[in-house]
Amino acid sequence: MAKKTEKVVESKAEAPSTKKEIKGIVRIAGRDIKGETKLRMALIRVKGIGVTLSSALTKIISNKFNISKNTMIGELSDEQVDMLMEVISNPNKYGIPERMLNRQKDPETNQSTHIIGTDLTFRTKQDITNLKDLNTWKGYRHAYGQKVRGQRTRTTGRTGMTVGVLRKTMLAKAAAAKAAEAGTATAEKAAEKPAAKVEEKVEKKE
Repeated sequence: MAKKTEKVVESKAEAPSTKKEIKGIVRIAGRDIKGETKLRMALIRVKGIGVTLSSALTKIISNKFNISKNTMIGELSDEQVDMLMEVISNPNKYGIPERMLNRQKDPETNQSTHIIGTDLTFRTKQDITNLKDLNTWKGYRHAYGQKVRGQRTRTTGRTGMTVGVLRKTMLAKAAAAKAAEAGTATAEKAAEKPAAKVEEKVEKKE
């Protein structure tokens, strides 16, 4: 019994050493992600990567690193994180089809690439300013803050106060002005009556 208990104690002591250390926070493409997040969910939190692309990239990364798809992002080493950044920055080099990229046939380079993180926000703003400079219809709509993709604007997308609200406020102001005028008129009449009575009494006395 004593030998069995010693073996159990030794196995318990060895168990923690086999576990991998999980990093608290891992920075990927400008986003701080908790180390307990699984690989697929961690990729979804990167700007420019959606659900479909994240599942495809998870398969590629798990095959490349020989790890499980349920691996936590904090369990990856620094070298593996660098390789992961390379995969998500250039997914077309690792078997991702062109239709899943967010920058297909760039007007300047005529190449299909995938942009993530702050580069995506910068490129989007740059595209909008180019449309405004070219005086295209999309640029015109962007400049005036209107919907760009042909949505209806009769009931949605309005800015400022609506017509009904303006009419109600105008009617309320007009009613208040009329009430004020009526109040002043009645006050003047009430002030005139005592003066007329005093004049009549003075005439009678005379």
